[in-house]
Amino acid sequence: MEASADAGAAAAAAAARTLRWAGRAGHLGGFPRAVVFAAVGAFAKAYASLLNNTTVHNADALLRLVLARPTGTPLLTVSNHMSTVDDPLMWGFKGFPTSNAKLGRWVLTAEDICFRNVVMSYVFRLGKCVPITRGGGIYQEHMDEALDVLVNGGWLHSFPEGKIAQDDQPIRRLKWGTASLIVRAPITPIVLPIVHSGFEKVMPENLFFGRRPPVPLCGKKIDIIVGEPIEFDMASLKQEAAMVPHDPSSVRKGWPTITPGGLDEAAQRWLYQKMSDKIQSVMERLRKKLLNLKQH
Repeated sequence: MEASADAGAAAAAAAARTLRWAGRAGHLGGFPRAVVFAAVGAFAKAYASLLNNTTVHNADALLRLVLARPTGTPLLTVSNHMSTVDDPLMWGFKGFPTSNAKLGRWVLTAEDICFRNVVMSYVFRLGKCVPITRGGGIYQEHMDEALDVLVNGGWLHSFPEGKIAQDDQPIRRLKWGTASLIVRAPITPIVLPIVHSGFEKVMPENLFFGRRPPVPLCGKKIDIIVGEPIEFDMASLKQEAAMVPHDPSSVRKGWPTITPGGLDEAAQRWLYQKMSDKIQSVMERLRKKLLNLKQH
């Protein structure tokens, strides 16, 4: 009983700290959100378009989907994660509606970094950030919030590698959370890959005695490449997943059965890995293409 009460109290405290109500579009008539987007948008524009040299390849592919995708169709952008300022600076390039709160993305963010207190939680909620608890699993309550964005036809951005890596290495193995959102969404989202480099120089992790600089640095070269949408034949993939044999030695996490189709945990594992591998492969090809473009 005591353990249950403690868990309930911890969940209530987390809910109070993350302030989901502040992320609603109608909160105070939308004015606080508009102010945050205007301020953060100006900051992103200044650093991406004025104080640093940013080149974006295939930007039209992103702009088309942000501005004019079919009504009700969700957009899920995925990118590598080079620094704590990837978002919002990656949206600060010329011609992008960075300050438009209505068009702006929702983004998955680390709860332990962005939601450490009520003030931070309020600001990040206004900035359309969804807190994700590290180690909380792909079926944590906050992932349901992210799913709601897709259900409502919104734009969600994810860093599927799960953490920052500033070395110039191949795209790492992806976490399954992004794939799980694609599977669970009633309308399969348009999945658009983006790869960038240079933000690790704008906000290096270990500049001053193992710490980040107090503000982003200037005079750096930033390169961004937008790929083409990744196609998933969900009907065929789910059919294949349903035929996966059970492995009695595998550890069960108690995941819920996905409906329609009734995919059990073994099927989900196979499906999430298959889809994550495909996204990783596409992102890696995009990374190599960007490296080639930078050399010419």
